[in-house]
Amino acid sequence: MNPTPKPGILDISPYVGGRAGVPGMAKVVKLSSNESPIGPSPAALAALDQAKASVALYPEGSAALLREAIAEVYKLDAARIITTGEGSGALLTMLAGAYLQPDDECLFGRHAFLLYEIAARANSARPVMVPERETNNGIKLDVDAMLAAVTPKTRLVYVANPNNPTGSYLNREEMARLHAGLPKDVLLVIDSAYAEYVTAKDYEAGIALASTFDNVVMTRTFSKLYGLAGLRIGWMYASAAICDVINRIRGPFNTALLQQLAGAAAVRDREHFWKSVEHNNKWLPWITAEIRKAGLRVDDSVANFVLIHFPSGEKSAANADAFLTKSGVILRGVGSYGLPDCLRMTVGTEDENRLAVSLLQQFMAT
Repeated sequence: MNPTPKPGILDISPYVGGRAGVPGMAKVVKLSSNESPIGPSPAALAALDQAKASVALYPEGSAALLREAIAEVYKLDAARIITTGEGSGALLTMLAGAYLQPDDECLFGRHAFLLYEIAARANSARPVMVPERETNNGIKLDVDAMLAAVTPKTRLVYVANPNNPTGSYLNREEMARLHAGLPKDVLLVIDSAYAEYVTAKDYEAGIALASTFDNVVMTRTFSKLYGLAGLRIGWMYASAAICDVINRIRGPFNTALLQQLAGAAAVRDREHFWKSVEHNNKWLPWITAEIRKAGLRVDDSVANFVLIHFPSGEKSAANADAFLTKSGVILRGVGSYGLPDCLRMTVGTEDENRLAVSLLQQFMAT
């Protein structure tokens, strides 16, 4: 007889990321994982070389040099920052492990990051998917529906802001209203993985709420704009009390020295930061407009990707995906997010963007 896992584990569908290749093709255009087309800062790459001399040694356990670099750039208290070398998803999982008990309820949007459901079920808690609403600009988290879903069993609320894969966001006032409507013993986790790309003036990444309230956590990543997805560096900002809890359960030496050095160099390289922002600001609206010209619905996005809607029949998302794949262009199917008629496209290099858009236009014209 096999050992029996705790309730909820076998109800989890394993996470499957975007495809990275096409059988038989040596070179592909991968626009499926929201990676940076600019790549990492040269300073970050130089820091990796610096770290080679110390790979035989354990890193400093609190990741002080990375926490201090983040604190310097974002003007935060370094003591209230926790880092991880397993991506911000590890922090999202640890927060669930620390605060969810069997039969508790965990709320998140219907089209939110799949890890939220996984984290809830892994702790024998009940995942509650809250319906999102259609707007003139796309699909958006419904604050009223989220608050209406709160019950005495609610313990944790995940909000991706901006949300992946819809590209929509809650503005400062909407997020404040959501928080104000939650009981004080409910933890609000704001997953701000794409915050660096947002230029909307009414957006706030979660720093203000996490700085002010004891029941708010903001998580961030170096995998997107900073171009360090392969290093899996994540961080969170929260109250001293929550940080104390997470520091008790995180793994020892959980952020390697090479991750600390590369992350510190990357976050301090503001020239490279703004180069990445400017690239996205140029190509995100171009991609949106050009695909719309082909007759497809493209939702407004503030991140580094767009959600493309396809009709049923011959012009379906599945057929579009197959057509693109034949030319080595990989987008992300998002059926597992409850959006079977959509594909998500990451902003790539100029050549990648033009090729993908051209193929979509050809597909719709044939």
